[in-house]
Amino acid sequence: QVQLVASGGGLVQAGGSLRLSCAASGRLISSYAMGWFRQAPGKEREFVAAISRSGDSTYYADSVKGRFTISRDVAKNTVYLQMNNLKPEDTCVYYCVVDQLSIRVRTGRADYWGQGTQVTVSS
Repeated sequence: QVQLVASGGGLVQAGGSLRLSCAASGRLISSYAMGWFRQAPGKEREFVAAISRSGDSTYYADSVKGRFTISRDVAKNTVYLQMNNLKPEDTCVYYCVVDQLSIRVRTGRADYWGQGTQVTVSS
């Protein structure tokens, strides 16, 4: 079992930055691929970013490429999402996800999901 606790969301003006954190417990994140999904009210959940189990590969949705960066700290068992140049359309609840296979993380079929953290970007 893996427990995930996401934090770092909040209210920010357009053009600003936030860093989301997702702390994992129960298993070492070096054994898992990790990623982030987001969902806006009334919309489907969408993939944001993922990092492979080895940490060597990262993946991004086109809508965030060049603005968001996913990274991890194995010693802290934590994955991060640095979000720069935020736009109002980035306003969503962001969910941390974990699975042994990165393809399952990227396609929303991960075994483990965090509780979500709200990001609100004002114009």
